[in-house]
Amino acid sequence: MGNLAQQPKQQPALAEMDHLLRRFQQVRATSEAICAPLQVEDYVIQSMPDVSPPKWHLAHISWFFEAFLLKPYQSGYKPLNTAYDHLFNSYYETHSTPFPRVQRGLISRPGVDDVYRFRHHVDRAMAELLVNPPQEHAAEIVRRVELGLQHEQQHQELLLMDIKHILAQNPLHPVYRDDLKAPPALQSERLRWHDYAGGVHHIGHAGNGFAFDCETPRHRQFIEDFQLADRLVSNREYLSFIADGGYARSELWLSDGWAHIRQHGWNAPLYWHRDDGAWYEMTLGGMRPLDLEAPVCHVSFYEADAYARWAGARLPTEAEWEVAATDQPRRGNFLESDYLQPVAASVPHEGPAQLFGDVWEWTASAYRPYPGFRPLEGSLGEYNGKFMSGQMVLRGGCCATPEAHIRATYRNFFQPAMRWQFAGLRLAREL
Repeated sequence: MGNLAQQPKQQPALAEMDHLLRRFQQVRATSEAICAPLQVEDYVIQSMPDVSPPKWHLAHISWFFEAFLLKPYQSGYKPLNTAYDHLFNSYYETHSTPFPRVQRGLISRPGVDDVYRFRHHVDRAMAELLVNPPQEHAAEIVRRVELGLQHEQQHQELLLMDIKHILAQNPLHPVYRDDLKAPPALQSERLRWHDYAGGVHHIGHAGNGFAFDCETPRHRQFIEDFQLADRLVSNREYLSFIADGGYARSELWLSDGWAHIRQHGWNAPLYWHRDDGAWYEMTLGGMRPLDLEAPVCHVSFYEADAYARWAGARLPTEAEWEVAATDQPRRGNFLESDYLQPVAASVPHEGPAQLFGDVWEWTASAYRPYPGFRPLEGSLGEYNGKFMSGQMVLRGGCCATPEAHIRATYRNFFQPAMRWQFAGLRLAREL
């Protein structure tokens, strides 16, 4: 959850509240713009247990503002429907009883129009709260709104992930948007390596600006000398792994990964299709010929780890990745770039390219608490800490991440077999 303890504690000025209201309105509008190309039937599908219907996302992020801001701080606030507190609670056990995740696709009612009515009801009440907040709670309201906006930006990326998975199950290969920006026609350079000196490094958020609690506390960590590849692994390179029998060679795989690919019949990244000897990829712009120079995407941790072993390298630890990324400019292919698909690295480039944007980069690090980590008390403390088991860390953001949402210390996490997220890999090795 947001590192609320590090947010400003002084009473916010009117100008700050006005700016926050405008940010709130912009973020809320972006979520609705993401859903605008959908047909009404698309809003209600749950294509697998990990996917939530778009309608549910829109309602849940409104529930968050209602549950943690309007109910405790807006005098006289009346919920549009008291049943929504159960239907759209994701996993906050200390708040109320969450509706089972695997059954979200069964919620045919409220309908799409009702969900938008709920959003607009919450938006109006939030505007009233931010225009005239109770002064004794104003600083806490600012901190919680910031967390809520960051939370909604997470769901904007999840919306695009889930919409892509939903449409990919349709044999008609429907197009989400036919006006997406065309990827650049670039030729990838030969992979190069950058050296990094080992020693004691400070890892984690330094305390300026927003951070989720799992990015803290900042702490010291010893790192050996290492090398990091200057760009992400491309589709062309991953095809070489496939051609060399990568999915059929047990010596390349972790035991759990080998069992998983055999059980599920994996022989290529998610959304890849082969037709008459040519490879195609399902994208949010529909089915397209595979862009050989673009970063490979939609691979699991198991696949990323096997590829790295085949390439005579390994995945970087999250601390190594952070050391490399800390002084790099935060620019790349994000949601605002409007590709909604990874694209090839621009050439030439100095230093590591694509550290931010394009694809989340799998690391070799388990998602565990930093030394001294303490979640906040209460329901908001359930945001991150309760998931620190059985997950691997990814870094850097992707083509569906809002640009303002990412930073070098950001820790994303998924279970190792998951691959519907925009995830790829970068190689590392010892010096």
